[in-house]
Amino acid sequence: MSIGEQACTLACLILHDDGIPVTAEKIAALIKAANVSVESYWPGLFAKLVEKRNIEDLIMNVGAGGGAPVAVAAAPGGGAGGAAPAAEEKKEEKKEEPKEESDEDMGFSLFD
Repeated sequence: MSIGEQACTLACLILHDDGIPVTAEKIAALIKAANVSVESYWPGLFAKLVEKRNIEDLIMNVGAGGGAPVAVAAAPGGGAGGAAPAAEEKKEEKKEEPKEESDEDMGFSLFD
C-alpha cells in the first residue's frame, strides 16, 4: 500500500468518525493539513469508493476477505442434522493431504 493510499484511507476514517460527509475536497484538505503529498487522483478515487460503499460495512468486514458471498446448501430433511456431515467432510479432506517428498527420497541434493 502506497503512502497516498494510506493517507486517503486515514482521511476517510477521520471524516467518517467525525460525522463529516466524505468528499474528494475534504480528503485532499486533510492530507494537505497533515503535510503529506499524494497524487491528485487518490482523493477522488477514495471519495467515489465511499459513495458506493458504506464505511461501516468496510470496517466491520476487514477480515472477511473479498469476493462473492459463500453459498450454503441446506441438507435435505433440514434441521440441525446438516452441521454434523459437514464436519465429517472437513476431517476427511484433511486426511487426504499428500505428504511432501524430501530431497533425500529423490537421490540428489543441491551440492552434489
